[in-house]
Amino acid sequence: MKFTAIIEQDAQGWYVGQVEELPAAISQGKSVEEVKANLLDALQLLLEVNREATEKAYSGKQVIRKELEIAS
Repeated sequence: MKFTAIIEQDAQGWYVGQVEELPAAISQGKSVEEVKANLLDALQLLLEVNREATEKAYSGKQVIRKELEIAS
């Protein structure tokens, strides 16, 4: 799966961006490459936090877990 970064430069010269598919993943950087790297970190952190919250919500419940893969 691929994600799309939306990046713009603010008035102070910083690049700010977010992940189009998961807008809660936001970050900034001094260059486009830095903001891209920071967005990947933010995306990974967001996915980990969401996974932990979901695991906690379903703790002790009998559920079926199946892996999903999005083909490009």
